[in-house]
Amino acid sequence: MAKWDEDYLALCRRILTEGTRTANRTGVDTVKVPSHSFHFDLSQEFPVLTTKQLFLRQAVLEMLWIYQAQSNDVRWLQQRDVHIWDEWEIDENGYWNATQLLPDADGRLVKTEVHKNFGKEWAHTIGTAYGWIVRKFQLTQTLIDKLKYHPEDRRMVMSLWQNDYLETAVLPSCVWSSEWDVTDGRLNAWVHQRSCDVPLGLPFNVTQYATLLCMLAQVCGLQPGTLDWSLKDAHIYVNQIEPIQEQLRRFEAKGSLPAPRLWLNPAVDDFFRFDNSRDCKDVKLVGYEHMGKLAFPIAQ
Repeated sequence: MAKWDEDYLALCRRILTEGTRTANRTGVDTVKVPSHSFHFDLSQEFPVLTTKQLFLRQAVLEMLWIYQAQSNDVRWLQQRDVHIWDEWEIDENGYWNATQLLPDADGRLVKTEVHKNFGKEWAHTIGTAYGWIVRKFQLTQTLIDKLKYHPEDRRMVMSLWQNDYLETAVLPSCVWSSEWDVTDGRLNAWVHQRSCDVPLGLPFNVTQYATLLCMLAQVCGLQPGTLDWSLKDAHIYVNQIEPIQEQLRRFEAKGSLPAPRLWLNPAVDDFFRFDNSRDCKDVKLVGYEHMGKLAFPIAQ
C-alpha cells in the first residue's frame, strides 16, 4: 500500500474538516489550513499517488524545464505537449491578462481586470520566475558541484524567491526553496512551499522533487535519502471539493494500491543529459497502478 496516498488524503481530510474558507486574488474561494508537513524516505517508497492518476511525463518535464533547461519560455513545454503554464504565458505583444480579486482603496476585494505589460522581449515566457532565476544564479550547477566536491557543505540552498525579480514575474514561485545535505552517503532535501493548491499542485510537486533528488543522487554517486516538505497556506479551491471527496471515497473503499518504483536510465551520469524530449525516455515508473483520472479546475 502506498503511504503517500494515506498521508496526502489525511491532509485533504484535515482541510475539509478544520479549514477556514478564505477569499483570494483568483476570485475562487479556498478552504485552507495555515501549515502542514510531510516526511518521505525515498529508500522505502517513491511518492506517486495511486488513488488518482499522476502523469509522470508532464511532471518530470516541468521539473526539467526549471532545473535542467533553466527556461521561462512556455513554448518549450508546449512543444513537448505539456500545457501546465499556458494560463500564465505572456502574449506575443508582451501583455498578460487575467481577472483577479484585488483590494480597492477601502481594502475590499473587488473583481479587477489585470493587464500587465512586461514588454515584447518577454513574449511567451512567465517573466523572471522559476527557470529564469535558476539560470541567472546558476543554482543547479552550484548545487551539483557542492554535492560532488563538498558534500559536507551546510549552505546547499536553491532559492527561487528573489525579491528583486518578483514584480517582473507573472507568478512568483510557489515551491520556492530547497535545502540539501549528504548524510552517510545519502542525499536528503527539505522543500518549502509558500502556497499550495493541494489537489493540483502538491501531487505534481512532490513527485517532481523526489525525481530531482533521485537524479541528483545518481549523477553525484549518492543514494536517495529523505525528502521533507513544509507547506504554508495548504488549500483546496471550493470548485475542487467534489473530486477530492471522490478521491477520499476511493481510498475509503479500496485503500491505496502498491507504490511503484522509479526507474532512471543508469547510463546517465550527467544531470544535463537526462532526456528532456517529449518522450522523457530516461525516466519511468515501474509497476504503477492507479484508480483513474480525476479532473480539477485551475484557478488563475
